[in-house]
Amino acid sequence: MYQINEIFETIQGEASYTGTPSIFVRLQGCPVGCAWCDTKQTWDASDSYVVSLEQTVEKKADSQHWAHASAEDVLVLFQQRGYLAKHVVITGGEPCLFDLNPLCELLHEHGYSTQIETSGTFAIKAPAQTWVTVSPKINMRGGYDVLASAMQRADEIKHPVAMQKHVDELEALFAQTGVTPKLVYLQPISQKAKATKLAIDTCIQKNWRLSVQVHKYIGIN
Repeated sequence: MYQINEIFETIQGEASYTGTPSIFVRLQGCPVGCAWCDTKQTWDASDSYVVSLEQTVEKKADSQHWAHASAEDVLVLFQQRGYLAKHVVITGGEPCLFDLNPLCELLHEHGYSTQIETSGTFAIKAPAQTWVTVSPKINMRGGYDVLASAMQRADEIKHPVAMQKHVDELEALFAQTGVTPKLVYLQPISQKAKATKLAIDTCIQKNWRLSVQVHKYIGIN
């Protein structure tokens, strides 16, 4: 069973799949503790917040409420809601707290592509054809290390930056794990001018790419 915080259909606004119609499946639970996290409502998986799966779809605002659901439950909900997008983004929270193989395999069987957005601090249990976005959470208060296995599995790296220290930490992680990914995106934290300039300058210098959270600019989820 999975712990679902919310499910919604939208446009992916970040990294390689920017602009892709997508169904987001946000899972509940995360011990990593990122200071700038914009989904802190997913951290605590207290049973006191359990609701029906249908209620997670009908949310009007962020909340800690979540539902138990099987892979089959999720697929049926997609069909009942009439979602048209064929790309599914599994995010959180920290989705790799769960074995994502059953969910991803079922979705693949029904014509969907899948993507995981993870901190890289837990083992990635997903099929080979699932696109893996690692947003490495380095030196967070939860005390979890970014796993070399997660870095090796990543199809892209998406790294939030606000200051030079964040760029330096990413390069140190590459050296530590021996992994130099082909696709590296820098994403300015909170879209602030200083962070955006840093990201742009660094991307030009290192031939990396910029991720600007398009969904926030156009005002959608």
